[in-house]
Amino acid sequence: MLQEVQEKDQLITQKTQTIQHVELENSKLKYEMAILKRHKFARTSEALNPHQRSLLDDLINEDMAGIEEQLAQHDVALGSDPKPKSQPRRAPLPPELPRAIIPHDPDSTLCDCGCQLKRIGEDVSEKLDYIPGTFMVERHVRSKWACPDCEAFVQAPVPPQVIDKGIPAPGLLAQVLVAKYGDHLPLYRQEKIFARAGVEIARSTLADWVGRCGVALQPLVDSLRALLHEQGVLHADETPVAMLSPGKKKTHRAYVWAYTSTEFSGLNSVVYDFAPSRSGEHLRRFLEGWQGQLVCDDFAGYKASFQNGTTEIGCMAHARRKFFDLHAANQSTLAHEALQQIGRLYEIERQAKDLSDDARTAYRQVHARPLLDTFHQWLLTQRQKVPNGSATAKAIDYSLKRWAALIRYCEEGAVPIDNNRVENQIRPWALGRNNWLFAGSLRSGQRAANVMSLIQSAKMNGHDPYAYLKDVLTRLPTQPASRIGELLPHGWGAPTKG
Repeated sequence: MLQEVQEKDQLITQKTQTIQHVELENSKLKYEMAILKRHKFARTSEALNPHQRSLLDDLINEDMAGIEEQLAQHDVALGSDPKPKSQPRRAPLPPELPRAIIPHDPDSTLCDCGCQLKRIGEDVSEKLDYIPGTFMVERHVRSKWACPDCEAFVQAPVPPQVIDKGIPAPGLLAQVLVAKYGDHLPLYRQEKIFARAGVEIARSTLADWVGRCGVALQPLVDSLRALLHEQGVLHADETPVAMLSPGKKKTHRAYVWAYTSTEFSGLNSVVYDFAPSRSGEHLRRFLEGWQGQLVCDDFAGYKASFQNGTTEIGCMAHARRKFFDLHAANQSTLAHEALQQIGRLYEIERQAKDLSDDARTAYRQVHARPLLDTFHQWLLTQRQKVPNGSATAKAIDYSLKRWAALIRYCEEGAVPIDNNRVENQIRPWALGRNNWLFAGSLRSGQRAANVMSLIQSAKMNGHDPYAYLKDVLTRLPTQPASRIGELLPHGWGAPTKG
């Protein structure tokens, strides 16, 4: 009896804590929503031109949709029904678009009483799908069946969707996401493209879809991040992105941090993290609890992590770049010799690329280690011959000051020689900057980071991002949390055509 009372008290305490947590999160979300609404409906800043205002409006609509989706999920967690969202009057889908009939019949048309059910009607709903280059309409037909004797009624349930009671099928949602975050097409451009195909979809509607998909895909990105934490070696890099906070007239420099597994790992994945600054605290927050080997450049923001158990791995490509710039500027013979020596180290890496980690370690020790020792001695000798403060001295000093980190790759075959892998994965953000101009908020920046994490990870695993996201958005509403790994890019297999 006493044990039952204690268990009930424990359950009440847990539920009380859950309610308090959800209520706190709700208050934060509602406050954020109020700020967004005030900015959306207030006088638009004179500092923004019409093109920039259009982009900002799209981002605000996406943020608001994401907040509404999170609030609805919190209502479900608390056991209350989500507040119904007012649906705008929807224009009928163009009749000239091709239709695909998708029947939804009950598993059995036999009544419990033994009679054969009779079809008495049907409910029809239409969803707009997109196959690259072509719109089509999915016509979902849910037949109604009734028993003539006992008047029992049977109908197949409504198939779960990422966006309930909306017109977009997974293919259309995948197209909007890939176009925006993979092909860097803002929503106002997509609106015009769709209009030319005969389908009018308002930007505000597209923004609503993007915001809700961002929330739905969050568990996949969380799982990718957890898998990265299991890796012993990671790459890291960061790049600036302009961010405009609602209500302010100017942008300020935010940053996207990128983290990837190495080419020697069995995991092909990249996860982006959007942060308001370049402070190393964002790196430490993302890697909290991780104490592996981190391949990175010489940015000071990484240094604090190396005092907390993380091992620094230098980037030979950065060291090489210093000498390359020196040679390009004045045809320096010293720089040319340095490039030749570094080039021989990279030739050894090409030869050892397909070896196992242990075999690669042994190969490096035999072939690369003597070259590194010779190169180090050569750098020390040349440094004595050049004046302090000169460009040549700075190029040499970069390698000498980081020498211990630069040669650690030679001690373990699982460690790469440079940080080029993550630099290649951060390039899409440079393309995006030219099209988005800025992120509208931390929320919109993180949403972009999440979707781009999935798109780029899909590419790293040889998948078509559109096919991947379409399948994921189709399966996600019914996918058990325990099997979320099946939807991650490295574990995903393209659906077979049946």
